[in-house]
Amino acid sequence: MALDNYEGFKADILRKTKIDLSAYKEKQMRRRIDSLAVKHKCNSYEEYTKLMEKEHEVFDEFINFMTINVSEFYRNPEQWDYLDKEFIPELIKRFGKNLKIWSAACSTGDEPYSLVMALSRHLPLNQIKIMATDLDNEVMRQAKVGLYNDKSIAGVPADLKKKYFTQVGKSWQISDEIKSRVEFKQHNLLKDPYPKGCDMIVCRNVLIYFTEEAKYEVYQKFEEALKEQGILFIGSTEQVTDYKKIGYKRRYSFFYQKDAETKASANK
Repeated sequence: MALDNYEGFKADILRKTKIDLSAYKEKQMRRRIDSLAVKHKCNSYEEYTKLMEKEHEVFDEFINFMTINVSEFYRNPEQWDYLDKEFIPELIKRFGKNLKIWSAACSTGDEPYSLVMALSRHLPLNQIKIMATDLDNEVMRQAKVGLYNDKSIAGVPADLKKKYFTQVGKSWQISDEIKSRVEFKQHNLLKDPYPKGCDMIVCRNVLIYFTEEAKYEVYQKFEEALKEQGILFIGSTEQVTDYKKIGYKRRYSFFYQKDAETKASANK
């Protein structure tokens, strides 16, 4: 059932949450939102908005449901292998041991914790710090608990799984020493200021849900957030359109490097 006045609903959500639904593909997002509204027996978006205002649990459910929370440790292991063998040593050589790394749209923590473990092969844990952000506070609360199922940790290398995970019933608890290396913070990629001076930004399998215009804007902001020669690591379902014009040099399929010469040449 398609509900009425989606434009008004988008304006209400933007006003209340600073989330701009116009940046998301409308058909997919409306289907997700409509299913939630119908679940709560709402016959209009206005009715659903009022229910969210009255019941905090309904509002939290909306935020949780509309953000994309499919995540796994070491997703696409061959890409993490490139990161381990080539890019981490290169970044340490270029920028030193106190790397500034941002895991954007980090979901339930699988990605930033994977980064800590990957870096632990090259650096002492006390020298590792990952900044991890997401729009959804609920998934970050889950991340701070650090409890995962078999499927989530299936890609973790055996030695790291043995070292940093403890089985709790049918779940796996990640160690406090890994958790302590990640700082979580709420951040809206479409609205909030970006950090500056990043050596690497990791943002994977999230922007596929954005419009082409929103994607381009985010990739531009990532480029501005990176140091010269810094690395952007994206997901296997994604590509950066017009990457040379934005200012990236492509390094393997899913790694892009900020490069001023490429930008200058492409924009002549």
